[in-house]
Amino acid sequence: MRRDRKLVFDVICLVLAAACGGTPDIHHQKWRKMGSSFSSPSPAISKLGSSIIFPVYGNVYPDGLLLLQILLRSSLPWIYPPRPCFLDPDIGSDLTWLQCDATCIRCTTGFDPLYRPSNDLVVCKDPLCASLHSSDYTCDNPEQCDYEVEYADRGSSLGVLVNDFFALNSTSGLRLSPRLTIGCGYDQLAGSTDHPLDGVLGIGKGKSRNGGFPFFGEDIYDSSRVTWTLMSYESSKHYVAGLAELRFGGKRTGFKNLNVMFDSGSSYTYFSSHIYQAVLSLINKDLRGKPLKEASDDQTHPLCWKSKKLFKTVREVRKYFKSMAFSFSNGWRTRAQFEVPPEGYLIISSKGNACLGILNGTDVGLENFNMIGDMFSYQDKFVIYDNEKHMIGWMPADCHQRLKYSIASL
Repeated sequence: MRRDRKLVFDVICLVLAAACGGTPDIHHQKWRKMGSSFSSPSPAISKLGSSIIFPVYGNVYPDGLLLLQILLRSSLPWIYPPRPCFLDPDIGSDLTWLQCDATCIRCTTGFDPLYRPSNDLVVCKDPLCASLHSSDYTCDNPEQCDYEVEYADRGSSLGVLVNDFFALNSTSGLRLSPRLTIGCGYDQLAGSTDHPLDGVLGIGKGKSRNGGFPFFGEDIYDSSRVTWTLMSYESSKHYVAGLAELRFGGKRTGFKNLNVMFDSGSSYTYFSSHIYQAVLSLINKDLRGKPLKEASDDQTHPLCWKSKKLFKTVREVRKYFKSMAFSFSNGWRTRAQFEVPPEGYLIISSKGNACLGILNGTDVGLENFNMIGDMFSYQDKFVIYDNEKHMIGWMPADCHQRLKYSIASL
């Protein structure tokens, strides 16, 4: 598989509401970080004029986790039906792996039986293997490509790369069986934000890319409605937009030249310390004279507010809070504005209070970066990563509406 093939659009539309029936039992997750690199897409997929769509289950609160479902095809599909696997979709890392029966030394709790790999190992001299490691890496076994990835919560996966044939159902009705490369993880350690999963879907921006599981295609959205901004050329692995200006209630705040990174592996959004404190100040100043008080007894998040009447839905916060936005420069006179309404950055706690869903990123080691997680960026939006044109785009979308396409299976 060549490394110089271009990747078609990755389209993510995640529903940040209560999950539908059949949702797995998921637990709270905080910030996940960047891992290693991965592989390039099959040419059969790249030539498609259609998309491949996967369902996503979960919510930002109270579970704090979104899981993508794939269907693994049996080697005897006429006897055994496909079985689901639940992966953590993460654009902050590039390696996609499944917990693997190889035999598994240490495997964390998952929802389904372990993936049984093929015997088609990626050899150490393969360019895909080289993209995973530094230039001075030496192979312990030339017949296989080992990998090891560690996340910010100290969770990790150790395994080998394997090739396998999967079945993909496209929105046009075509069925493909591309040969794809994934990680076969046989030694996993749970991190501090441990939760059940069958693996991780890494769709980051590395030199080599995962062509197996991303949301491919561009026929499920109207490109004329998309707002685009350039990706930063200073980051070769992560989805970092150009420098942004923070706006609150449609007005400028004076905070400019902000580094903004998109990461679906994070449930919440993190602002650098000085921006986080500025946002708190802006919100509290705007709430003066309004019938809300700080709910110091609510420990759901660092900052919550209560009203005389309990909040029942997040949409009720609109009459008290203002929208905020990141404004990106697209030239001398044009700007791309990523606007988020109050229900996009607030959650309703179990006590009926409105809690801020933005956290202090400096506390978790993000330094001067502002990281846009599931909450804030993906609520009723298509977020599009165009790696050919080096652009990030977004548009309004009703992600609750059932798509009229077949769900992709692997």
